[in-house]
Amino acid sequence: MSQATVRIPAPLRSFTGGAAEVAVEGDTVGEVLRSLSEIHSGLKQQILTDKDGVRDFVNIFVDNKNIRSLAGLESPVTEDAVIYIVPAVAGGGS
Repeated sequence: MSQATVRIPAPLRSFTGGAAEVAVEGDTVGEVLRSLSEIHSGLKQQILTDKDGVRDFVNIFVDNKNIRSLAGLESPVTEDAVIYIVPAVAGGGS
């Protein structure tokens, strides 16, 4: 299994005890995210659907490549990969 670093955005750090990065093992993005959510309760509901798909308002990147343009949650994870969880940011104009 590969070990990846998952970068946790500020809005989700309450689920990781304030940690901005978490090292997690897994051979695919899906395995890494499921392992992460087992370690940090409540995080899964924020990033994955009930059917283990990525929520529409969340983007996941592996080494700066969006997994939606790769193999989704089946995208392979190499040793020392960096996975970024990027929730959508909404704002209004004046």
